[in-house]
Amino acid sequence: MNPSSEKFLYDLLHTPSPSGKEEAIQRKWLEYIKPCADKLQTDTAGNAMASLQPDAPFQVLLAGHCDEIGFLVKSIDEKGYVYVEKLGGISHKPALGMKVDILGTHKRITGVIGAKAEHHGGAKDSFGFSDLFIDCGASSKKELEDYIAVGDAAVYKRDPEQLLNNRVSGRGLDNRTGAFIVAETLRRLRQHTLHVGVTAVSTVNEETNMGGAYFAGAGLSPSLGIAVDVTFATDYPGANTDKTADVILDGGPVLAKGAPINRKANQLLENAAKDKEIPLQYELTPKHTGTDADQLRKTGKGIPVSVVSLPLRYMHAPVETVSLKDIEQTIDLLTAFLTNLNGSEDLRPVRFD
Repeated sequence: MNPSSEKFLYDLLHTPSPSGKEEAIQRKWLEYIKPCADKLQTDTAGNAMASLQPDAPFQVLLAGHCDEIGFLVKSIDEKGYVYVEKLGGISHKPALGMKVDILGTHKRITGVIGAKAEHHGGAKDSFGFSDLFIDCGASSKKELEDYIAVGDAAVYKRDPEQLLNNRVSGRGLDNRTGAFIVAETLRRLRQHTLHVGVTAVSTVNEETNMGGAYFAGAGLSPSLGIAVDVTFATDYPGANTDKTADVILDGGPVLAKGAPINRKANQLLENAAKDKEIPLQYELTPKHTGTDADQLRKTGKGIPVSVVSLPLRYMHAPVETVSLKDIEQTIDLLTAFLTNLNGSEDLRPVRFD
């Protein structure tokens, strides 16, 4: 990965983007992709979009959501302790003793999630999300109200870090890595001859309601939608391999297979991988994908979809971990797939002429 691309990736990972408050990361995404796009646009959902050949008859939408899970301020007690609600699929279990950034209405402020000392019995075995509280150092509710308000979002105060073997760990790799991949794919496509139009979309709200994907699909009405997301790696101790296929870091991109997925599009992705000698892995999505693809396919007259995912360890923990090699191969796969399209592809599973 070249230095400017890697800098952009880390810039995205450093930028808080809790679901519903993605404006800051979207501005950075648009600024990066601006020199490479024929057209930039946004919508009322908060999506950021960059297109090449927006007037081509055959259009492909690449969706990578930029929002991350987090917390919502629910209440502040009279002593100045903050209580929170879930924002997306966040767990209380890794939270004890962690630092958070509250993106306050008036000012961004740091807090710590209190943890009862082991000397005094530690956390009770049955503790739940409602037991969490944030200590910002305030002495009263009145003092803290100068900084934050009910409904403000918070995220773990956790910077990305490089591990051995080109692994990256941090919070919110699900799915700011996807927002990076779709932007970087568009940037590289600029150097190729294209026979189709491509719009990369940094979508919002995937972790909470997938409304961004719906707005993007309805607004753009593409010929094909590809959700670029993360999926569960199973190559660490305690991973649940009974319910998922075997997926490993450095094993390459993961294609979804199941009822929602367009088989012809998947075959074209597999052909591109074979041509470029890119290894593929697979996951099963029998009923739905759990990604933006689920909303994309239901917009307008219906959009055929595929899902290309990045293997990720420790989903929705503050130490999510991915491989830069897998990121590169996912970008290579999408670039090859899109440059191979001639614009006359018929994605109907059954033809009757």
